Order: sequence, then structure tokens, then C-alpha cells
Amino acid sequence: MGRLNGKVAIITGAAMGMGAAEAKLFAQEGAKVIATDIQVQALNQVVQDIKENGGDAFAMKHNVTSEEEWKAVIAEAVNRYGKVDVLVNNAGVASPKTIANMDMNEWNKIMDINLNGCVIGMKYVIPEMQKAGGGSIINISSIGGIVGMAGTSPYTAAKGALRVLSKSAAVEYGKDKIRVNSLHPGIVVTPMTAPSMEEGAIPYYKTYTQLPYFGEPEDIAYGAIFLASDESRFMTGAELVIDGGWTAL
Repeated sequence: MGRLNGKVAIITGAAMGMGAAEAKLFAQEGAKVIATDIQVQALNQVVQDIKENGGDAFAMKHNVTSEEEWKAVIAEAVNRYGKVDVLVNNAGVASPKTIANMDMNEWNKIMDINLNGCVIGMKYVIPEMQKAGGGSIINISSIGGIVGMAGTSPYTAAKGALRVLSKSAAVEYGKDKIRVNSLHPGIVVTPMTAPSMEEGAIPYYKTYTQLPYFGEPEDIAYGAIFLASDESRFMTGAELVIDGGWTAL
């Protein structure tokens, strides 16, 4: 306990799945959490659970593709807590599309949420981290940002770009003690992966996952805690892969 004492963390996509697990575990480790999502009812329940367990958190409705909403989230965090130490760019959506059957409007939507939303968040949080004397940005990518995956081209393109963007930002802002790393989950049981599992993808996932089980949201949240904490103070521009052995093939 206490690995994140004194830190202020913004976590997007915190209403369910990995984002909810991150918000709850960050709070347990002492962070003050700004939890954001467009799904307000579920988000409020997450924050209520945190508070009932003695944590410090508040919820904000937040469309990550909106610059104005990003400004509002960061301003609220600074007004309440005086700074921002950690940003977890977790919000994202899946896209079961191949290149040939893809509608360009859908392509743009996936890029807006999975990539551009992260860029906007970094754009506006970095100046606050500079004022605070440093910080940690954790971009939730995917194993799809490292290896090719069938039937999800827009998703993997966005996640791959996010991986390399994290490296560029790490180089640009290392002098300011701002660390930027990407985190790459494998198959994690969440509401986002549930549809593909229901449609028969489990045998495919099992073929590539070397451990005899899939990940849980908490498995990714513990990795995010490490990257948010001072335990990873000499780690930037790196990929933290938590994938049950998928990319070991």
C-alpha cells in the first residue's frame, strides 16, 4: 500500500474494464484519482466504490476526442489537487474490420478515440507536468501495437502509432522529468473483448496465449501502477508487455 501516495492521476475510460481496475487500485495505493468516461452511470459507481473504501476520487464525463473537454478535466484536476502527476490514456474502442471492408468514417472514428484522444491529452497535460517538475504518462496500447492481428486493422494501426508516439514524447520531454511509456495488454477479459469471445474467437486467442488463462483487468492495472510510481523512475520510452506470452512466439 502507498506506492502512489501524494500523486494525482487522471485515468480515462475508467467506467469499466481495465480503466475501472486502474482507478480502484491507484486509489488503494494512495493516489488522488480523476476518473473520466462517457458512460456516466458506470463511472459514478466506480468512484462511489473508491470512496466507500477510503479512497479519494471524483468522476467527470469526458469525450477524449474533445479538446475543450480535455482542458476542463485537466483544469478541474489542478483546481482540486494543485497538480497532475500521472495520465493514463486508457480510453479506447475495438474495431473488427479488415482493410478491404472498412468504411473510412469508421477508420476516422477509431483513430480519433484510440490515437488522437491520447495526443490531445498529452498536449494539455504536459505543461502541467512541467510546472509540477515531472510526471508519468502511460499510454495503453495493445499487443496489436507490436504484432499484426487479423481482422482489426484500424485498431492495430492506432495502437502501433501510439506505441511510437510514446517513444517520441519520451525523447522530447525526458529533460523535464516527464516519463512516457506504453503498456501492451494481451487478451484481457473485459466488456470490449467479450463480443469477440462470444463470436468464437476463444480458440484463436488460446492458440497464441502461452499461459493457460487470459488476463484480468487487475493484471494490467498493476503494471500501470508500476509505471505511475517512482519504482519506474528510470524507465521511459519503453513498452511494458503484459500478454500471457503472445508476443514471445
